Amino acid sequence: MQTQRVFHTGAVTSLVILFAWLLVWEIVVAPLHPGGSLLALKALPLLLPLRGVLKRDLYTLQWSSMVILIYFVEGVVRAWSDRTEISRMMALGEVLLVVSYFLFALLYLRPYKKQAQKLAKELLDKVKVPHD
Repeated sequence: MQTQRVFHTGAVTSLVILFAWLLVWEIVVAPLHPGGSLLALKALPLLLPLRGVLKRDLYTLQWSSMVILIYFVEGVVRAWSDRTEISRMMALGEVLLVVSYFLFALLYLRPYKKQAQKLAKELLDKVKVPHD
């Protein structure tokens, strides 16, 4: 399916850009300390699901779409509370990238979820015991 390819490409692209975005933000654009900070390490956990997302592993796409919401919360908090305008803009960019990944992952998973529900219903219909 062409739409599935678009959703998968969108998920991969937004995940990779989010990783780079976080590194650039915390090392170059608006680090908390001059010369960068260890806060840039927050981008490393995004590499854990990357292989599974690239391979279109449904389980990885499911759990990563939930874990990525931690980055959403961090972005919202920093967009609201950071002192510098550039850091607030970077935080809003993080929020947009997280929302993009979340939506692309869910849209990619949707037909598989529907198929699984259909198969489960068929199986349950087969094993139902008639009542007297």
